[in-house]
Amino acid sequence: MAKLDPRFTFESFVVGPANRLASAAARRAAERPGVSYNPLFIFAAEGLGKTHVLGAIARHVEMVYPDKVVEYQTPDEFLRAFVGASGVKGEAEVQARFADVDILLLDNVQFLTPQKDVQDVLLSTLKALTGEGKQVVLACDRPPADIDGLGAALRTRLEGGLLVAIGAPEYETRVAIVTKWAETRGSPLEPAVADAIGRFPWTTVGELEEALNRILDILGKGDRVLSPEDVTFLLEQGAPKEEEESGSELGQFLDELSGTVADKVQAQEALWRKRLRESAEEAEADGFSGAGLRKRMTEDTAPGNLDGLIKGFQSAVQRLKGIEAGLEAVGNPWPEAAHGVLRDPERLTEAEALLASAQERAKPFPELSPGPTLEELGGDLPKLVLRAADQLVSTDRAEYNPLYVWSADGMAARALLQAAGRSRLAAEEDSKVAMVSVETFAEEFIRSLSAGVAGAWRERWWVADLLLIDGAEVLEGTERAQEELFHLFEALSRRRARIMIAADRPPNRISALDDRLRARLEGGLVVEVEVDQEDLSAELQDTLQEPAPEPVPERVEKKDVSDEDLEWIMSFQPKVPAHGEGAGAANAGDQGEILDSLAAGAGGADAAQEWVPSPEKVVMEWPRVADRIVEEAG
Repeated sequence: MAKLDPRFTFESFVVGPANRLASAAARRAAERPGVSYNPLFIFAAEGLGKTHVLGAIARHVEMVYPDKVVEYQTPDEFLRAFVGASGVKGEAEVQARFADVDILLLDNVQFLTPQKDVQDVLLSTLKALTGEGKQVVLACDRPPADIDGLGAALRTRLEGGLLVAIGAPEYETRVAIVTKWAETRGSPLEPAVADAIGRFPWTTVGELEEALNRILDILGKGDRVLSPEDVTFLLEQGAPKEEEESGSELGQFLDELSGTVADKVQAQEALWRKRLRESAEEAEADGFSGAGLRKRMTEDTAPGNLDGLIKGFQSAVQRLKGIEAGLEAVGNPWPEAAHGVLRDPERLTEAEALLASAQERAKPFPELSPGPTLEELGGDLPKLVLRAADQLVSTDRAEYNPLYVWSADGMAARALLQAAGRSRLAAEEDSKVAMVSVETFAEEFIRSLSAGVAGAWRERWWVADLLLIDGAEVLEGTERAQEELFHLFEALSRRRARIMIAADRPPNRISALDDRLRARLEGGLVVEVEVDQEDLSAELQDTLQEPAPEPVPERVEKKDVSDEDLEWIMSFQPKVPAHGEGAGAANAGDQGEILDSLAAGAGGADAAQEWVPSPEKVVMEWPRVADRIVEEAG
């Protein structure tokens, strides 16, 4: 396999209007190989960056997906592999050759198409790889429609994914290219010099690169400098003519003049610039960006606090090394985001935030307290209730999900909740079981919001295989907690994770509950666990303590909180009930009046109402424990 230049990365590829679509498509193919734009066909004139894009895809895939096999092939390699003394190899040989390849990058496709036999091999290759969901990216100097002698079947296959073109860079992109290349080579250009180079109408990136290399060669002799006028003079004299080869003409001219110009424009490097350059070079040798220091070198005067600037830069480099180690320790969940951030001392704040988020996401769920499993609860709770919980946690496909259990005092429901978690862990030790009370859930969200890690906090909950929510009645009168739980339920449902909720009342008696969340709570099975706390065994009652909240770090760095975020935080605080009669009491105002009309003994035949299950839900209800009757409401 041919080797690609390691400098060909997405970070070093300067994006402008002429190549923006190609760059975005290539990134998409690298981030989700085989899923988007397959095959991806990139076409452009020679010297505009097609091979750079292929190399960037290879580097990105190797970094993010180290287990995937990436292969880059030139036309010569492809022909040698499939065209031998015995003729062209067949489809079976093609499949065998690429059996282990996950991403194929094929350059200069136009050289493969003149022969029909070779077209057949290329077509077989595309069918074999794309048919197995493997990514193919092809580069060519023209679109498929302009390739002479291209067969209809192969043309259809090449055009079946996405066709994107790379055009000649315009002025702004040319300036950005020379500026970035010069910084990469450790020789930053004065803005006016970069502007002078970019103003020439170079038709290819190759011409632009050659001109830059020659000028940098002059600048590198004796620490000399060129003025914008010198650059303009050189380029005007050596500008490519239509009837001549631009590269050799310009190169020869610059070679002849380099000594003369170098003698003309001498300038000794100032000591403060030297210190900045040496510090930048030291960091770059270690794989870090020195662009920040090199930018300061272009200023007219030395920085006010040169020692502090260099010391701060070196300290940032050391901190980035520590952050990288910290990310590795928690299994960095975002390698793509970390790649650029961890190499740039000027992005230290971003790196710190990334580490804090990764640590938040990697936190383990609190362990369940020791106690009985569902099987061991046989003497304490109704058997049909136990059967419903066992069906949720132990079957391949739960019939009712979520399972909502409630008991008047909340204790029996909590016992069932904890036992379900222990049963799941006993059956699958590696299963991710997350148990939390609504109160703790709300407090944890407030903490994550103030620490700036709310996104990672959410992602942590999304990986649960079994979510156990205790104390759903606390949702009464909250807003943001309800919204967070609704979205969590949605995310877990898409993964077919299991959800079980415990409370001291059914969902329709939790006042001020969002309709969407109420529908989710009632969307599986709602069942009452009709057992008094005193009927539970002493051993079981000892295990029913509230799950301990996760420890809050002693020092949490506070972030700026907007008025909107502050409103969200305050929405977690339960509103003060207007009536203190216990679990059924509602909030002030209209909610109190509504509850009064439902509470038994409030007066009038319409006031006393028992809980009636929704006619659209399947509900298990035992009015008397002795009966244990299962009813399906139509």
